[in-house]
Amino acid sequence: FIEKNLKGDLSSCVLVVATSDDSPLMRKYGAFCAMSVAEYFKNQGLDVLFIMDSVTRFAMAQREIGLALGEPPTSKGYPPSALSLLPQLMERAGKEENKGSITAFFSVLVEGDDLSDPIADQARSILDGHIVLSRELTDYGIYPPINILNSASRVAKDIISESQNLYARKFRRLYALLKENEMLIRIGSYQMGNDKELDEAIKKKALMEQFLAQDENALQPFEQSFQQLEEILR
Repeated sequence: FIEKNLKGDLSSCVLVVATSDDSPLMRKYGAFCAMSVAEYFKNQGLDVLFIMDSVTRFAMAQREIGLALGEPPTSKGYPPSALSLLPQLMERAGKEENKGSITAFFSVLVEGDDLSDPIADQARSILDGHIVLSRELTDYGIYPPINILNSASRVAKDIISESQNLYARKFRRLYALLKENEMLIRIGSYQMGNDKELDEAIKKKALMEQFLAQDENALQPFEQSFQQLEEILR
């Protein structure tokens, strides 16, 4: 990971590591240690990017600790302390007046793509947004395999223009129609002309899928992405 993803100058990086074979206490406090380091730099007036992999293993560590202390298992084997620990960590991210900020990305692993998993459910209730990755899109070779219909942002409307928000909503609407009628389209049961909006989605399907796919090392400015989105939806 260090060689492939953090290559180059590491003077602005701090890496806190607690592997899966470490003790539950080490895995638990590794996360809190990393957040404390981020808070130190935030208090210096700096803007910090905090990336944690993963919240699930953090909760599993507390599950082991809680069960060992005699806590009753409740939701999918997690004791109450495992779920109550998440906001104690996650709510420390964000911006503080007259100081810097912490922008945090927490990865969450779910069993069998079950989005009702208690850890995923708790994380969604705390964080400002979530990006859901799809096994199905991976099977089709679409990377990054982001399921835009299950992903959401609570702050998007506050940081993009009204026209950009309208384009984004229209794209999601057309993409949702494609997914909803995918089987009918594949077997040839849908006749063009029956639904004007679905007709538009079918015509733009290739461009939409091309827009959603991106090379791993590709970099594209935000404004350029929205310009491309506008061209697709015109």
